[in-house]
Amino acid sequence: MNNPIDRRVATALQSYTVLAVIAVLVGAAVVPYAAAVAEGDEQYVAVVNIDETITSASSQDTIQTLRELRGNESVEAVVLRVSSPGGSAASSESMYLAVKRLAAEKPVYTSVDQYAASGAYYTAVPSDRIYVTPASIVGHVGVIGTAPSDGLSSAATTGPDKAHQGMTRDEYFASLESMKRSFVGAVMTERGDRLEVSRETVAEASVYNGGRAVQTGYADEVGGLEAAIAGAADAAGLSEYQVVYHNPASAQGLLVLSGGSGADGSAAVAADGAPYTFRGVDSVHFLMIYGTPEDQRVVANTTATGGA
Repeated sequence: MNNPIDRRVATALQSYTVLAVIAVLVGAAVVPYAAAVAEGDEQYVAVVNIDETITSASSQDTIQTLRELRGNESVEAVVLRVSSPGGSAASSESMYLAVKRLAAEKPVYTSVDQYAASGAYYTAVPSDRIYVTPASIVGHVGVIGTAPSDGLSSAATTGPDKAHQGMTRDEYFASLESMKRSFVGAVMTERGDRLEVSRETVAEASVYNGGRAVQTGYADEVGGLEAAIAGAADAAGLSEYQVVYHNPASAQGLLVLSGGSGADGSAAVAADGAPYTFRGVDSVHFLMIYGTPEDQRVVANTTATGGA
């Protein structure tokens, strides 16, 4: 084998042989482990982080995770670890429905870190129990509606409603009131027998710190994540279990929240100040979020157009 080409071919064949042997050895080690996980009788409590502003992207990632956990027979209980100010009204409603579906089949407990406010509280409210820390902030049940000015626009439209994003001023207020009633109704339905405040008080959108949240019935117990995990496991009848952690926030969701740009250079959504202001688009937004977005015109409080 003095020919250089022959020597290179022989070396390559030896390398492929070594790789093949390694692959066989790795496969022999991994397959029994995978089979043990699939066929074993271990039981799990899954912890799902909800620690970002709720947008369409972040909510869909979380909903997908909750759907998978609902169908996973090894997962006996789920703990939501919440630290979010809320976000989009529509996305928050979708999160609420996903948690409600999960709670109908498995114990769902919530551990509130910094806050579970507005849409994040909406998300957590179907939980069997809500744990808070003394410094946690919960509540803020309501909707913020922002709208473009009614002044003359530089754009021409083919109809009067086209200039108002497909809704008149009356329709705008009707939508705002409807979403508020749905949110308040969900809180009363899920926690009505535990609440120490009236429906009218809930509709005022107050926030409560940990101990006060327990007193008013917005939360159930002062305790941290470990207490919530232990409570969920006990509710599922587990004496021995493993804990698995899920962080559904996707790279796209993080890009949106950071105010970055997509691959095509288009603007995403800014996280600071006005999280739902799209560059170059003056539009209506319905938010379930803690605080008032900057650079947004809040039109009116819904109590002026109807009761709680």
